[in-house]
Amino acid sequence: MRKYIDCREFPSESKCTIAISSDSEQELIDAAVQHAVAVHKHSDTPDLRAQIRTAVREGAPPA
Repeated sequence: MRKYIDCREFPSESKCTIAISSDSEQELIDAAVQHAVAVHKHSDTPDLRAQIRTAVREGAPPA
């Protein structure tokens, strides 16, 4: 089943509206980490990856 992460679920100064989806949970997490590092200036740490993993939802992001 398709999985997604919706950046709108995380409060941020930039008011980011990106949603990322994938058929692979690992691919989704890797893409979300790249986004978090590049756009939101987070560090790629085990804690960040754990936080992102908890945000994975099944299906498609809401419009």
